[in-house]
Amino acid sequence: MTPRTLLVVDLGRMPYADALALQRDAASARLAGTLADDVLMLVEHPPVITLGRSAKGGNLLASSELLAARGVELFDVERGGDVT
Repeated sequence: MTPRTLLVVDLGRMPYADALALQRDAASARLAGTLADDVLMLVEHPPVITLGRSAKGGNLLASSELLAARGVELFDVERGGDVT
């Protein structure tokens, strides 16, 4: 079996959208073969709620206006699942 390398990148604290863009770019590069190694990204986000494809409005207990006033971002994402 050929040894594999895992790149570990500490991104620190960054907005969810920025980290998601980096993850998507890395995944695309990996699939295209331009990134030879697997990558583990360690990241902390400011307060954020993601809404998966199965998200039900009733499961988000605060209004988007209240969340925005408290600095919490909302993101619709393509993953499965509900509110996270």
